[in-house]
Amino acid sequence: MPRDVGFASANPTYALLILALLLLILPLTARAEIPAEVLARFASTNYDDIAAGVDGVAASGDAQAPAILEALAAGRLIAAPGAVAIKTEAGGFVDAATGAALAEAPAGGKPIRVNNRVRRAIDGAMGSLTLLAPDRAKRLDAAAAVFKSRDDKALPALEAALARETDPAVKQAFLEARAAIILAKGGADDAILPAIDTVAARGDQEARALLSGIPNPSPAVAAAAAAAIGHIDTRLMIWNGVQSLYYGLSLGSVLLIAAIGLAITFGVMGVINMAHGEIVMLGAYTTFLVQEAFRIYAPNLFDYSLAVALPLAFLVAALAGVAIERTIIRFLYGRPLETLLATFGLSLILQQAVRTVFGPSNREVGNPAWMSGAFDLGGLTLTWNRMWIIVFALLVFAALMLVLRYTALGLQMRAVTQNRRMAAAMGIRTGRVDMLTFGIGSGVAGIAGVALSQIDNVSPNLGQGYIIDSFMVVVFGGVGNLWGTLVGALTLGVANKLLEPWAGAVLGKIAILVGIILFIQRKPRGLFPLKGRAVES
Repeated sequence: MPRDVGFASANPTYALLILALLLLILPLTARAEIPAEVLARFASTNYDDIAAGVDGVAASGDAQAPAILEALAAGRLIAAPGAVAIKTEAGGFVDAATGAALAEAPAGGKPIRVNNRVRRAIDGAMGSLTLLAPDRAKRLDAAAAVFKSRDDKALPALEAALARETDPAVKQAFLEARAAIILAKGGADDAILPAIDTVAARGDQEARALLSGIPNPSPAVAAAAAAAIGHIDTRLMIWNGVQSLYYGLSLGSVLLIAAIGLAITFGVMGVINMAHGEIVMLGAYTTFLVQEAFRIYAPNLFDYSLAVALPLAFLVAALAGVAIERTIIRFLYGRPLETLLATFGLSLILQQAVRTVFGPSNREVGNPAWMSGAFDLGGLTLTWNRMWIIVFALLVFAALMLVLRYTALGLQMRAVTQNRRMAAAMGIRTGRVDMLTFGIGSGVAGIAGVALSQIDNVSPNLGQGYIIDSFMVVVFGGVGNLWGTLVGALTLGVANKLLEPWAGAVLGKIAILVGIILFIQRKPRGLFPLKGRAVES
């Protein structure tokens, strides 16, 4: 018997094992290919052909499909006769069909232009490709893309994704996307009526627009859509009111931190400081300088720049305030009109000095990562920087209340505010109290500049936008009363934002000014007048 028999013949078990392994490996190594006629559509100048090419790429299931669609959306897909290439973010080129690197762009190739119809096709195709992605966030994004595109070609993939999905939030997003496709297509009432209920549960503008555009609705569908639109309109009106209230609280917090330093100096010293806005500006420019230093010397620590800017801005503004009080204000006590003119001239000098040093253009002040972005709460969109401004304003208010109530300087400030002559007779050095009061008020204005730099342009005119509103807050709330300043700032902020949708920004501000004038006619000392013999005399 010959011994040179093949290995497989002598070992049939091993032969079967090798065959099984081959059968397992071959499907894994095989890949779907994008037909050449599909890629050829991208070389057309007809947008319908390009949209058909998008659908063909998505239907192919090829591994290159997401890269092709992303490149097309970004304007990096290059088409030439007989060739389509992707321009990478690094500037190189790869073949769209195979993903192989190319030495250069195809001869005669040009970037493919897209219109809104093609963009909708891309959104729908990308959504259908990522509906089964393992990442939850990607599945949600895919559902949102399908909802916006309403492409019925994504319906089979959407049904398959629905059958596998276990996350309740993602499943609801899939149901809404499927309902959007059904409503956009039209059809029998038994399919459209449940879709109306699903879309109406979203309660947003996109749902309203979708319900108002159902093609050829039957009477039952039209009635259900009208009822759903009415429900959405009511919900949107309520959420818009709550959103305006939040914006009002945000504006009120900005007015609070801009006015609270003025309330201290105006209440204790009776000085009409028209340069208060420029003190705020100094705090904003201090923030700019601190952030520039972090960008140059410690870019990895940029998120901590505000923690350094706050005490520095307070110190710079407080020293500026002490210098102003010692060199100008203390010679003008008892002459309010002259202090107004002197501080107005000082404000012009400070503005011009900043223009000379920093230039007239806006300066870039960035938001740290923890103050960037926004989040949704029900029907509200809340930005983190505004949220932190509200918290910051309340913290500054609480700190000043503690200083006034539980420190010796605070006790002396309250005594001078209520009866300057009696305080001087009791041995309080009113001149020193005036200097420190002006310094503290200016320091608070400086840290107000830090906060305002996160929501407004840092320029030489920064303070001018808040000085009039600050005086309105102080007079309305009660001169020298911090609680009055808090209530006045929040009241004016909310009233301003509630009036804006009805009267516009300018007429709303005029209406508030007229209202304050009428209010002061009835209560000249404001909402919370100070108590004391000298004050009441």
